[in-house]
Amino acid sequence: MQKSYEIDMCNGPLLGKIMLFSLPLMLSGILQLLFNAADVIVVGRFAGNESLAAVGSTGALTNLLVNLFIGLSVGANVLVARYYGARQEEEVSQTVHTSILVSVTGGVILMVIGILTAKPLLHLMDTPEDVINLSVLYMRIFFLGMPAMLVFNFGSAILRAIGDTRRPLFYLTIAGVINVVLNLFFVIQCHMGVAGVGLATVLSQCVSTALIVRCLVQSEGCFKLHFHKLKMHWDKFGKIAAIGFPAGIQGSLFSISNVLIQSSVNSFGSVAMAGNTAGSNVEGFVYTAMNSVHQTAVSFTGQNLGGKQYDRIGKILIECLLLVTAIGLVLGNGALLFGRQILGFYSSDPEVISYGMQRMGIICTIYFTCGIMDVLVGSIRGLGYALMPMFVSLMGACVLRVIWVYTIFAWDRTLRTLYISYPVTWTITAIVHAVCFILVYRNLKKKA
Repeated sequence: MQKSYEIDMCNGPLLGKIMLFSLPLMLSGILQLLFNAADVIVVGRFAGNESLAAVGSTGALTNLLVNLFIGLSVGANVLVARYYGARQEEEVSQTVHTSILVSVTGGVILMVIGILTAKPLLHLMDTPEDVINLSVLYMRIFFLGMPAMLVFNFGSAILRAIGDTRRPLFYLTIAGVINVVLNLFFVIQCHMGVAGVGLATVLSQCVSTALIVRCLVQSEGCFKLHFHKLKMHWDKFGKIAAIGFPAGIQGSLFSISNVLIQSSVNSFGSVAMAGNTAGSNVEGFVYTAMNSVHQTAVSFTGQNLGGKQYDRIGKILIECLLLVTAIGLVLGNGALLFGRQILGFYSSDPEVISYGMQRMGIICTIYFTCGIMDVLVGSIRGLGYALMPMFVSLMGACVLRVIWVYTIFAWDRTLRTLYISYPVTWTITAIVHAVCFILVYRNLKKKA
């Protein structure tokens, strides 16, 4: 019997269900971003430009370390969705328990790596001396929360796979309110600066994680979590890794190019860094809204593949592409239109706002191409192909971006030239991904 919080992905009209599935995901992602936005806004308004730059300068590096394990949650999502669509309940249960064990183990590993490597890696990024000590402090506190962060991501991936995006949204709402309250208390009342915002983030993540674990433990059916059943089913881990590691490597490769770009931004000084941090933070809300459609494409494609509803897979892609394009155009250009007012929340410094607008003016207008690229990747992953999108993204969005930095940017060292690398590489990579999907889908229908 289907529960009220589940969505039947394999039967009936698609567009309404895609939107119903995407909206809670979109709001969940925005709430997660609010964790960081609250950090950035509070520290920028009450602790100064150096603290703002310190919090922002760790983002690309943090993503580089975290994305490999976050990619594994994509593998868990695809596998649970496929087994759930095929009504293979024992396989679902084994995948759930393997996934949670992987998330705990990976979280501990990441915590140790992040704490030990924070300072040397930030030095490699040419983080300015007036910022680096604050950056190291924030990054080390942030990584203390890695086990909680990964358990929440894997738990959310499991619920998404069975069609439930509403309960993770509810849990993030609670954690988001706690995060904002603690930010204000630690920074304004306790004068803890970047340490305060880092601690607030970690504590609020622990709350959301406790809630999602409680949800899985109290659930009925094949995805119910039993602590005594936590075990590494190596066949399931192998399938999760086959999809998840390439997805994680792809995310890390994106982060490598972003680390290189962040290093280039760092060369313009702490005020440019602060403006870049604020601008990228605003863009993050647009990206998160588009990324919800990417996650929708993964889950819908995975379940319909398991249920052998092959004709629906092409329709899923088309409707997701139309939806993500509309979201990217409306929100991207809306963010640019009200950019100065929004950036004013992050900093009252006109120079910081000017640097933020320079970034947004280039990226926001064509941000929908990034969404198109991600939806195509999600559909290909949902079909069980992982190496193909990883390789295409490596060449298109990572290698091309690195080449751009060392050639075109080296020839014309301006922030405008640096930022143009984003839309150029998104467009090229999206075109190649589209060709790959057509070939894979035709092959699937031919075999069927």
